[in-house]
Amino acid sequence: MHIISKKRLVAAGENHPDALPALMRWYRVAKKARWHDLHETRADFPHADPVDKFTVFNIKGNDYRLITVIHHNRYKIYIRAVLTHAASDKGGWKDD
Repeated sequence: MHIISKKRLVAAGENHPDALPALMRWYRVAKKARWHDLHETRADFPHADPVDKFTVFNIKGNDYRLITVIHHNRYKIYIRAVLTHAASDKGGWKDD
């Protein structure tokens, strides 16, 4: 999968250093993947959840949530946000 953009993951890791190892693990797995649909995504990340047009990944035991948009037909993942669990529950990211 082509991930756009790793810079957002690194920036999130600078803001939340405890999340960086889990974010980089997610990045390594996702970069090598060839997911055709959510079921294949869940083979690597069982707790990936569809929320409207987004796919949400639990990071670091659900302390953080990685908000993405995945275009399975083009093998592209757009990083929208990395939020704490509490911040993601507010739902403002759904308006993007």
